Amino acid sequence: MALLAPIISDNGTGYSKIGFAGNSDPSFVFPTAIATRESPASNSRGPSLPAKPGHLATKRGIEDLDFYIGDEALANSKTYSVHYPIRHGMIDNWDHMERYWEQSIFKYLRAEPEDHYFLLTEPPLNPPENRENTAEIFFESFNIQGLYIAVQAVLALAASWSSNKVTDRTLTGTVIDSGDGVTHVIPCAEGYVIGSAIKHIPIAGRDISQFVLNLLRERGEMVTVPPEDQLRVASKVKENYSYVCQDIVKEFRKYDQDPMKYFARYDGEHSVTGRKYSIDVGYERFLAPEIFFNPEIASSDFLTPLPEIVDGVIQASPIDVRRGLYKNIVLSGGSTMFDHFGQRLKRDLKQLVDRRIEASEASSGSIIRSTGVDVNVISHKRQRYAVWFGGSLLASLPEFYSYCHTKADYEEVGPSICRRYAIFGSVN
Repeated sequence: MALLAPIISDNGTGYSKIGFAGNSDPSFVFPTAIATRESPASNSRGPSLPAKPGHLATKRGIEDLDFYIGDEALANSKTYSVHYPIRHGMIDNWDHMERYWEQSIFKYLRAEPEDHYFLLTEPPLNPPENRENTAEIFFESFNIQGLYIAVQAVLALAASWSSNKVTDRTLTGTVIDSGDGVTHVIPCAEGYVIGSAIKHIPIAGRDISQFVLNLLRERGEMVTVPPEDQLRVASKVKENYSYVCQDIVKEFRKYDQDPMKYFARYDGEHSVTGRKYSIDVGYERFLAPEIFFNPEIASSDFLTPLPEIVDGVIQASPIDVRRGLYKNIVLSGGSTMFDHFGQRLKRDLKQLVDRRIEASEASSGSIIRSTGVDVNVISHKRQRYAVWFGGSLLASLPEFYSYCHTKADYEEVGPSICRRYAIFGSVN
């Protein structure tokens, strides 16, 4: 029997991307949400796990099939309880996640899991127990042929190979992965994540949308927008009108001198009554993504700009890989899609690096001048779904199957087999 294309499932805090290997875009992108009949209080959030994963059919009977996922879950939020099984990249409720996977495979992809290999993604520093639970669900409940769990950052590096700037296919680089719930800065050397240097930034898509909403409210623009639509409108404004400026003071001056030229207009209509409304979009256009570079404008809790964090992550990595990490800074995720984001990051980072080199030369009194450090930030057209696309690339390679753990391997060793994975392009 000819092997069917592997299935790639990238489950994020905000959205899940699923589809088949070899495609350039996921087949489905929908919220990582599940609506069930049970009360929200029963949602396990603590360290104690619900009933053993991997036995969906033997739970409680027919009521277990009464649930919705994705956009349907949000649409049924008035009669069902909506849960988000993933928090900050980690699976928080295994029972809900198992049901979510079940519908995404059978109802959305309309695939028979027994006929496919699967490539799943995991966040950096994911506990091995989570990997074991995942393997148990997929091999026991879905009876899949084989499984490979890849770190999201490594897949994002593979996705950057599609950029014209990339001349050599390397798995060494720094990944800035910013989605809906969390932003990670992850250094990778030859496909291995340098765990001790990873940093998390509490600024991501959801925070930017909230910041835009606050700005619009302060300017009195949200008076005509119904409360239930306000966050969605702020999200649309962020996605459709925002960009990164090179100098915030000059940008303010431009807007003040010629508001007619730079202000935009957003038109919408009430989701229930159909009543039309419109708002002016002004300073929000450049202030929204500015919170990555000047976080103090949004909050007093977190004050370190993104370029400083990236620089700190690379400096915390082993000295022999630092040049490679500066040379290959890869952007991944929807919150890095703002126009000119890569240019601003590269400029600010280069200034930090050059300043350090100058200070070092001055303090040592050396006559020999440094040749400098090559700083390169890579943006590419597959950036929004970079992790999924990287998985699609790797799973379409002929050697992918030899790297997977098969059903036979799992039955022989058990879930602990998934604690270790071979990495593409590395020596086993």
